[in-house]
Amino acid sequence: MMSDLFEQAALKQLEDVRPLAERLRPRHLTDVVGQDRLTREGSFLAEAIREDRVPSLILSGPPGCGKTSLAHVISEQTKAHFEPFSAVLGGVKDVRRILEEAGKRRLRTGQRTILFVDEIHRFNKAQQDAFLPHVENGEITLIGATTENPSFSINNALLSRCKTLVFQPLDEGAAQELIRRALDSEVGVSGAQVDFEDGVVEAISKSCHGDGRKALSMLEDIVDWALSVDQSRVAVDDLDKVVREGPVRYDRTEAHYDLASAMIKSMRGSDPDAGLFYMCRMLDGGEDPLFILRRIIIFASEDVGMADPRALQVAVSALQAFQFIGLPEGAIPMAQAVVHCATSPKSNGSYAGLRKAQQAVRKHPQAPPPKHLLNAPTPWMKEQGYGAGYRYPHDEAGGVAKGVKYLPDVLGDERFYEPTDRGYEAYVKGRMEEWRGGS
Repeated sequence: MMSDLFEQAALKQLEDVRPLAERLRPRHLTDVVGQDRLTREGSFLAEAIREDRVPSLILSGPPGCGKTSLAHVISEQTKAHFEPFSAVLGGVKDVRRILEEAGKRRLRTGQRTILFVDEIHRFNKAQQDAFLPHVENGEITLIGATTENPSFSINNALLSRCKTLVFQPLDEGAAQELIRRALDSEVGVSGAQVDFEDGVVEAISKSCHGDGRKALSMLEDIVDWALSVDQSRVAVDDLDKVVREGPVRYDRTEAHYDLASAMIKSMRGSDPDAGLFYMCRMLDGGEDPLFILRRIIIFASEDVGMADPRALQVAVSALQAFQFIGLPEGAIPMAQAVVHCATSPKSNGSYAGLRKAQQAVRKHPQAPPPKHLLNAPTPWMKEQGYGAGYRYPHDEAGGVAKGVKYLPDVLGDERFYEPTDRGYEAYVKGRMEEWRGGS
């Protein structure tokens, strides 16, 4: 009897020292905050849990949005054996042991096994193959959580056998709800006897950047600080004494491509403010500045093109300036290039012409040039008509030999480059129309 009391006291002590985010893990689907689209009554997930037929899932989303919490809800609400596993701490050898035990359990008792693999993207795609046969034959229900884009980080064969649920960062309202639950909960910080002035909860919800775990950690830190200095009331200004901004979340797959795409599309849409914002997001996240500069140079030629030929000069100069001065000042010419490209008139005429010309080459890879364009360095070639009838443009009026055919005969009068009426290209268009109009 006495040993039981000691054991209970020890368990209580262990429970008390768990992080706040762990103590507040939800036990029911309705307790999961900020993912109403996935958890609302009547949703696929709600019905699957209610009927105890949860399929294999990939839970994708940023840190602290509720992926692990959802897995724990499933463990509480289903009859399957729940086996949590971290791909950070374990390897394929451990997975094989778990899979073997799951097979034995199914044969012995008929009980399913739900294997929850946190950070499943830490396994490379070849290692992920270990799950495939066991998911296919029903020995396990796999739930994998990842902070990366599953289309990049998860084996396609495995991904096709799982339903993917995409989690969103917590908005400020959801973060505030989570914080207030912690303030009111017996397993939260309600017993700390610390009051919060107006605005503290809102400030924490802004500073956590959609990460619920971070919000609760910040709350726990500020409460611990208040107790350590014997302060019963916390003001907004007190947060600066405890809370430190963490690094910007930035991975080399999703954020790398998504933010680059957002910067390019913002410049294409002539929005310099958005272009600068996404450029700074990438720089703050540790992106290679040369990658950003390469994208700007490509944009200057692909999207601005002949509407403002100076854009390419500015972009290349920004690259050269950055290589000369580096960060942090190197961001200044980068910003100039982004603003110049975003505010320039746009034309993809030269890029579109390139693509059309490439298609024509693939269609007619051996099309010979007209003979008048060929050199005739030997008497025999002259006899064959090489160079015959060539008109030297510098001897023509205006420096243009009008009516001369330069494309191979098989292409006729095909046009690859079609100038627009925008910016400098409008002037180019006028000249080309004049040249093509004469004979």
